[in-house]
Amino acid sequence: MSLKWLSLLLLLQLTCYFSSGRCGKVLVWPLEYSHWMNMKTILDELVTRGHEVTVLISPAAVLVDPNKSPTIKFEMFPASVSQEDYENFFQQLLTEWIQGAKHSFWTKITTAQNIFSGLSDVSLKICKDAVLNKKLMTKLQESRFDVILADPILPCAELVAEILNIPLVYSLRFSPGYFFEKYSGKLPVPPSYVPVIMSELSDHMTFMERVKNMIYVVFLDFWFQIFNEKKWNQFYSEALGRPTTLFETMGKADMWLIRNYWDFEFPRPLLPI
Repeated sequence: MSLKWLSLLLLLQLTCYFSSGRCGKVLVWPLEYSHWMNMKTILDELVTRGHEVTVLISPAAVLVDPNKSPTIKFEMFPASVSQEDYENFFQQLLTEWIQGAKHSFWTKITTAQNIFSGLSDVSLKICKDAVLNKKLMTKLQESRFDVILADPILPCAELVAEILNIPLVYSLRFSPGYFFEKYSGKLPVPPSYVPVIMSELSDHMTFMERVKNMIYVVFLDFWFQIFNEKKWNQFYSEALGRPTTLFETMGKADMWLIRNYWDFEFPRPLLPI
């Protein structure tokens, strides 16, 4: 066999080891402050790799500023919530997060629930403003996005993904009591090994600390409500035209990206989800 044909055969074999790729269209449902900063890092990398990124925002957006991200597209939709109202809840949450270190676990959790309750109502209004906007949803349908990226701490992206029939990817640090991760993401979080967030317990718990951790878990699972689930379940059912729930819809996410620095995290059995 001549050198020419030998080279051609070798080239054909090499092509079997490489798969072709293509640039996609990414829709983003953002969250504010540090959540946006973390997500922005992902979006900038996607743009660098040639993907088209479009961020859905309302006039209530605080830190998500189109003028500071020229390489990213932004789709603005009208909302019934003012920027002042939206920012107020985040400021309350931030203040409690900073000053709450000196408070007990129960005080921190009770305060957080009160703030989340108000934030849930505001977020539901913004979600309705987007989903019930026929012009916006038609435009998103026609844009043929490949995937939607979101932070699940404030819902709605999963509903948009369901309506557009596109894959959903979550980027999450953690939810109170790991509630989303456990019941929507099916992440195993055994209370004997994994201390509850804000409990100030370590991964080396005594028997009494494990009992305390179990009490925290039971409380967060059965009494603590991040959102007004009844309102969200009703809206999701109406929007999709069939009975469903918020957490059922969240459970359809195709991938959960957990934003952790593993060098600083407590050892725990985190299995792929």
